[in-house]
Amino acid sequence: MAFTFSPSIRNSISWPTMLVPDMPDINISLRNKGIYKGKRNINLRDLTKANVASPSLPLIAPPTPEERPGITHDCHHHHHVAWTSIPQERWEGELQVQGQIPLWLEGTYLRNGPGMWHIGDYNFRHLFDGYATLVRLGFRNGRLVAGHRQIESEAYRAAKKNKKICYREFSEVPKAANFLAYVGELASLFSGASLTDNANTGVVKLGDGRVVCLTETQKGSIVIDPETLETVGKFEYSDSLGGLIHSAHPIVTDEEFLTLLPDLVRAGYLVVRMEPGTNERRVIGRVNCRGGPAPGWVHSFPVTQHYVVVPEMPLRYCAQNLLKAEPTPLYKFEWHPESRAFMHVMCKTSGKIVASVEVPLFVTFHFINAYEEQDEDGRVTAIIADCCEHNSDTTILDRLRLQNLRSFNGEDVLPDARVGRFRIPLDGSPYGTLDAALEPNEHGRGMDMCSINPNYLGKKYRYAYACGAQRPCNFPNTLTKLDFELKKAKNWHEEGAVPSEPFFVARPGATEEDDG
Repeated sequence: MAFTFSPSIRNSISWPTMLVPDMPDINISLRNKGIYKGKRNINLRDLTKANVASPSLPLIAPPTPEERPGITHDCHHHHHVAWTSIPQERWEGELQVQGQIPLWLEGTYLRNGPGMWHIGDYNFRHLFDGYATLVRLGFRNGRLVAGHRQIESEAYRAAKKNKKICYREFSEVPKAANFLAYVGELASLFSGASLTDNANTGVVKLGDGRVVCLTETQKGSIVIDPETLETVGKFEYSDSLGGLIHSAHPIVTDEEFLTLLPDLVRAGYLVVRMEPGTNERRVIGRVNCRGGPAPGWVHSFPVTQHYVVVPEMPLRYCAQNLLKAEPTPLYKFEWHPESRAFMHVMCKTSGKIVASVEVPLFVTFHFINAYEEQDEDGRVTAIIADCCEHNSDTTILDRLRLQNLRSFNGEDVLPDARVGRFRIPLDGSPYGTLDAALEPNEHGRGMDMCSINPNYLGKKYRYAYACGAQRPCNFPNTLTKLDFELKKAKNWHEEGAVPSEPFFVARPGATEEDDG
């Protein structure tokens, strides 16, 4: 949520159309928890109405209110089709394109996210609860063929069969028939058996070509066929590292797979690497938490060319909340400002911790990128790490309840966010800094689901692409291009549109960072 943190495809079936916004000077493509395979590797997840400009700008753009079958109106509320379940679990067809898709854009874009928020007569409560829907967009010769299919996780199959929730989702807990069943369910929680494998958060292409959908539970690693979208089976880790959870957004390149394994018993994180062609994770090193009774939530993390950055935010995992039958406002987490916040830096090669600094309190789901700052002699003096930071405000989690998303009445209820830029000194200083990388009003004080030109992963970069805000709103509703050198942002917005995380695709032969 997102986390898949954005709607998946639902309206594509109702509105099989592509539109072209007039943005000739903004080079934005689409990305999120997806991948692109082909001449240029992309990703995919929302298949609603996508807007495609010549510089390539897909996103969700609804028709007029009169034509919009997925939106209902009354005198107080505006119900958007983006927050409703897809009408069928499998679909495929060619989309009509208005405008022109660049002919150089060829390949398959895969995207993954929550797409079904009910089972039987029961409606889920939170955006992150939805059962995973995998979407494919095929770009060929200016044409666009799309399809989607539900991921056949154990959680989804059991729910379909029994017409009820059978595994613990983000905010949902199966209802025990009696006290003995409740005790048994608690026992299965500690073993991990009752945790969901609903892989609704991301999709990655490993260096050996396998495509895996992911969520925050390790058991929710599921291999899929990128051509048919069929579920192949579980991705079974062959090591003995154990644990129940991992970062939902690993760092994946052709050479390696890096992720973090939070340790809920001895508060800390294992930093692990997996080589292409294997299922075995190997430990690079361990970071012990410096504050709090449990590790902080690590939905994502950044890397540089030589270092892994391990964030420790005071929004921490909470075993007591996991045991509760009804969700708390922070779900499986708890806010511990007294435990402080830290950023740790580990050498990729040796596993040595080269910096561990206290930083201002922060809340983030998604890191954007990180790079090494050097002095005039070429020595690395600090790490710069950027993230979508919610001004240390945890209310964003509860704002993503479906009731809130479906009942927008024009009030400005989306909590403020910014591009938070950490500076982590490597000279032994005990403190790092956290500031806004640019004025938040440049992007409407909304910021999430960022991406960059993948060629700049771990390197100094200038541009990022994100979802910002045009107020009033209850969810990020713009596509935004960020220029960190000029400290400016360009924003695209269309009334009623719900864009999702951009993905940048470089033009063949491009030499500029934003040429794509």
